[in-house]
Amino acid sequence: MKYEGMIFRPPSEADSLILQATVGCSYNRCTFCGAYQGKRFRIKRFEEIKEDIDEVSPYKVRRVFLADGDALSIPQKRLLQILSYLKAKLKGLERVGGYANANDILRKEVEELKALKSLGLGIIYLGLESGDPEVLKRIKKNAAVDQLIRAGKRVKESGILLSVTVILGIGGVEGSQTHAVETGKVLSEMDPDYVGALSLMIVPGTPMEEEIETGKLLQPTPFGLIQELETMITHCRFTHCFFASNHASNYLPLRIQMPEQKEEALKRIREVLRRRDPELLRPEYLRAL
Repeated sequence: MKYEGMIFRPPSEADSLILQATVGCSYNRCTFCGAYQGKRFRIKRFEEIKEDIDEVSPYKVRRVFLADGDALSIPQKRLLQILSYLKAKLKGLERVGGYANANDILRKEVEELKALKSLGLGIIYLGLESGDPEVLKRIKKNAAVDQLIRAGKRVKESGILLSVTVILGIGGVEGSQTHAVETGKVLSEMDPDYVGALSLMIVPGTPMEEEIETGKLLQPTPFGLIQELETMITHCRFTHCFFASNHASNYLPLRIQMPEQKEEALKRIREVLRRRDPELLRPEYLRAL
């Protein structure tokens, strides 16, 4: 396999084959993200991708994750070609996944997404980050709230699983509760299959690092982040969703099947907030991106 630069994938794709179909991120201007610094975006030629698939074809591969930052930016014809070749060469393949931003999704009609699903695209990871319009503007997200909701609903309509990422703390101290409330509301409208809640960790060299250093943005305390989590979950109304805050960046790891375990989870969070005991939290030295 030939990789260019650092490769990132969702925690749930830990056992997947990482197939780098694009290099970098087509947008790459979110203020908090340093994942693709120094990478010039390009879509790999099919011949390059084909060579990597051929290399792993003798092995049993159940899942494939299409890297880098937004695989759905690949034109439909090329994506169909990649998925068709994966399906032909990897006989045990069960699912293909990839990151996508809202604009990538909205450029594809539901029928186009269904065509991708028929060839194995089983899950799309969409970064919401926040449901607060002001936060989205400040972090220079390349989509507004209504676009993000429409994109999420379009994925759901196609039958592809939808996994949405949100970031605790990204609203700062001043916007903490508004961020939590509005994010819970937007998640409810999307009604995703999975939600992954991360906690903000400052990446060196990003514009957000400068905001922190100059005092323009104040980070919530660990218990402030957990209060956001409590508020967010309180405002979430899901049909059937697996909600996880067990990413390495989080102070309080949770894995919740909602709505069934919602009240039980809120009870646990509220007890942690009542006790304010640092021993109940993940130690700082174990937190990571």
